[in-house]
Amino acid sequence: MSIDWAAFGQVFGVTLVVTVGIVGLFTVGIVGTAPKPGGEGEAAVATAPGAGARAGALAAFALCAAAVAYGIYLIVAA
Repeated sequence: MSIDWAAFGQVFGVTLVVTVGIVGLFTVGIVGTAPKPGGEGEAAVATAPGAGARAGALAAFALCAAAVAYGIYLIVAA
């Protein structure tokens, strides 16, 4: 039995890059939906994110869901 180390390295590299990318996209989505801190003082009230931030967050979440769905498709189709 022999191990193709080049193929193993390619799989490891692609997996690492895709994992970091999906986690980064999910982080962007969470930050986009988080309330923004208010000003200083006792009456500091957090404000809701704007429409652009919310749309970007939803796009990031949609890309994460698409990546997960594609991965499931690759597993099931085989």
